[in-house]
Amino acid sequence: MDEDDVRRWFDSYLAEFSALGRGTTDDVRRILAYYAVPLLFSTDAGSVVLPDDVQVLAATQQQIDGMRAAGYDRSDELAAGIDVLNASGAVQRGRFARLRADGTEISRLEVTYLIADLPVGRRISAIIVHSAT
Repeated sequence: MDEDDVRRWFDSYLAEFSALGRGTTDDVRRILAYYAVPLLFSTDAGSVVLPDDVQVLAATQQQIDGMRAAGYDRSDELAAGIDVLNASGAVQRGRFARLRADGTEISRLEVTYLIADLPVGRRISAIIVHSAT
């Protein structure tokens, strides 16, 4: 895995996720080009393995619905880092501010993504949301 390639790929994921969040596109299935199935999702509330497309899409749609209800427009990346772990895996860590179109902040979050080159292509296989500080 090459760090620059991972960065470009992750930027395309962020653009797709933001487009879904702001309502530029409604085709949540497009996220399956970025999420592995199964997908591990971990927060303070608990960790869950989403074992199939239906559950991955349902969890994603729930996030998207919340973003749209809050008036989401974009995310500013406040900090980021990539660690290439081996030839087929990397960790992307990011701190983000979710913003409305007028620039007011909805929330901040820090997330670690485990990115793997799988037989189906590059995918996020785990999303770990950090505890609020």
